[in-house]
Amino acid sequence: MGSELNSINTKPANAGESDPNDDSPLLESAAEDIQELEKKFAAFVRNDVYGSMGRGKLPLKEKLLIGIALVALLPIRLVLVMAILVVYYLICRIFTLFSVPNLEEEQEDFAHLGGCRRAVIVQSGRFLSRLLLFTVGFYWINEIHKDLANTQENSKTENTKQSEEQERPGAIVSNHLSYLDILYHMSSSFPSFVAKISVSKLPLIGLIGKCLGCVYVQRESKSSDFKGVAGIVTDRVRNAHQNELAPMMMLFPEGTTSNGDFLLPFKTGAFLAGAPVVPVILRYPYQRFSPAWDSISGVRHVVFLLCQFVNHLEVTWLPVYHPSQQEKDNPQLYANNVRKLMAAEGGLILSDIGLAEKRIYIAALDGNNSLSSVLHQKND
Repeated sequence: MGSELNSINTKPANAGESDPNDDSPLLESAAEDIQELEKKFAAFVRNDVYGSMGRGKLPLKEKLLIGIALVALLPIRLVLVMAILVVYYLICRIFTLFSVPNLEEEQEDFAHLGGCRRAVIVQSGRFLSRLLLFTVGFYWINEIHKDLANTQENSKTENTKQSEEQERPGAIVSNHLSYLDILYHMSSSFPSFVAKISVSKLPLIGLIGKCLGCVYVQRESKSSDFKGVAGIVTDRVRNAHQNELAPMMMLFPEGTTSNGDFLLPFKTGAFLAGAPVVPVILRYPYQRFSPAWDSISGVRHVVFLLCQFVNHLEVTWLPVYHPSQQEKDNPQLYANNVRKLMAAEGGLILSDIGLAEKRIYIAALDGNNSLSSVLHQKND
């Protein structure tokens, strides 16, 4: 028996057996796991120099650049951003004094205000939103406005076109890459948004959101409030379509952010009213840090964004999309057709994953972070 045990213990590590002191199989497995994750969740994969979660090993040049920006740029930009927010908060506070907020199914907003008060809130909001973008490095924004002749779907008669041109769209629909998207749309058209209910309780931001006329939703809830929120959004879209004084709704039908190369499946909220919509395609060209907010944490994203000297934004406005009767009767068909048009015009890849898969991807990245750190060290 002893000789058999000795023969087992002294057997060389071959024939498929691994050496416990050799970590290369583990590293190879981790690398394969990460590659599989990136293939499966390609719509959320970051490809900038900071890595998937902003924790990648940086080259010396990048360390020097970010070191300089942390000292010379970040403090100035933070102070300016806070100053602009405070100024706009005070404007909103002053021009909503003695005003009763509009209360509708537990929603509270000041978007119903009219006259000079509303005009000041809107015009100052647009100006200060653009100033905020300028402050964080978006010194110029490349905007392209396409007409019907330049789009791929143009099969309607001239009489139909003329009658449709008189119809006001009820909503703007846009792909979603970052919280910066909201600043851009505020600066361009100052629409109402759908936001998490926690936003309404944030200092400064809460009142600004109410002046925008945001519709608040509890995302984690599975109760019937979703029907209520969907009903409010539909009413707002229909009202904006019929009343030129009503604020337009700005909706991100993907429901979450992507890395900007893909277009996720559309939810039907923007299309339930059957009103025309304006499709908008956003893109953030980058060299070092991607402004897309996909898998990176909020604080880390803000720091890296403010440390980037110049940021770029390209916007493509498509013509108003007028739904056919079939699309009005079938909101999912309407959503799918607008999505296909945006993908074709923006050169975006259609993806079939969404928020649920994004959460899985981020959780997997968190679990693999220690292994990927080991991989970086070994490769260096």
